[in-house]
Amino acid sequence: MSDLNLADPAATRRALFDGIAAVAPVLLAQSAIDEQQGTLSPESLAALIASGALRMKLPAVLGGFEADLVTQMEVLEKLATLNASVAWCAMVGATSLALPGAFLPAAGVAQMFAHGVIPCGAIVVTPSGEATPVSGGYRLSGRWSFASGVRHAQWVVALARVPSAGVAAPAIHVLVVPQARCEIIDNWQVSGLQGTGSCDIVIHDAWVPLEMSWQVGAAPHRGGALYGIGLPAFVAYEHAGFALGIARRVLDGVTDILRTKLRGYAPGGSPMATRGAVQRALGHAEMRLRAARALAVEVNEEVWAAASGGGPSLALQCLARSAAVYATEVATEVVAEAFRYAGASAIYRPHYLQGCLRDLAVAAQHYMVSDTAYENLGRVKLGYAEVDPMG
Repeated sequence: MSDLNLADPAATRRALFDGIAAVAPVLLAQSAIDEQQGTLSPESLAALIASGALRMKLPAVLGGFEADLVTQMEVLEKLATLNASVAWCAMVGATSLALPGAFLPAAGVAQMFAHGVIPCGAIVVTPSGEATPVSGGYRLSGRWSFASGVRHAQWVVALARVPSAGVAAPAIHVLVVPQARCEIIDNWQVSGLQGTGSCDIVIHDAWVPLEMSWQVGAAPHRGGALYGIGLPAFVAYEHAGFALGIARRVLDGVTDILRTKLRGYAPGGSPMATRGAVQRALGHAEMRLRAARALAVEVNEEVWAAASGGGPSLALQCLARSAAVYATEVATEVVAEAFRYAGASAIYRPHYLQGCLRDLAVAAQHYMVSDTAYENLGRVKLGYAEVDPMG
């Protein structure tokens, strides 16, 4: 059980940030090792668990923080300044616990959170598998991509199609299976976010009892307003925090480099910091990054305020996703420009700046931050009635 008072968000925020501060040296030190191994090291995983970030989205009755959206966004932002792969696994891992924690019936929670122990989870959201109804449950088979953190997970949350006779469009259900029932495909050889271990998984005819599942759109069994927010607002802020954190690390790091960096081939080159173009670039980047962050905070505060009043409107759902897209776009631009001024030393693998550039480039490919979000927002503003904010 959580000993935090949900009526005191400041206490929740302090607990989470104190937890991160306590493990920050470990997360920084393990970043290159995580990337080299293609998954979080045992030290990174232990530090992530100890930080409390995996519990930030979990219902309080199960020992979670059930934190507000902006606090969660800022947690991921801070983690991303330390270790991008850990921040991504925190983002995915927190949701993989929060959804079952809120939506599984009591019998399912008793299995997943047995003896009050909070496990590690992974989640795959594309319904690329099929769950065939049988007596008392389902037989689940399929292949899913991007199972971030699956190598250290005890449970996997998978969306799947449930066919029904005479119905053209199958229902989408969420099923929770032990990680041991998954075959992990070692195909995560990528340019960025290498330490997340986001491999494909295959499930072969796994038995899933009814109590370890729920249908998308069902009402939560426990927890507060957080679990009625819906998509995309329930996860969009995570992507904003992740991108903003990487950009902040890069911009601050390049600023430090430029204070002493000289330009020119010959000895006695002039300091880069004296160049007007450099000064303008840093100032402009600072304003863009702060503006994108302020927008993300403003929008998600609005979403949180709407959560207790029936949930965000369609327009606000589209705005929440668009704010995440915008934050990611600005962060990507800031990182690319800052990297140019860092000089040749930043292109080598040991330097964290090139890793940040690659990590953010991969994160920006995520469907949640596709610029179709802008189209959806525009359609809502133009008065279109049929708009899918996740489309």
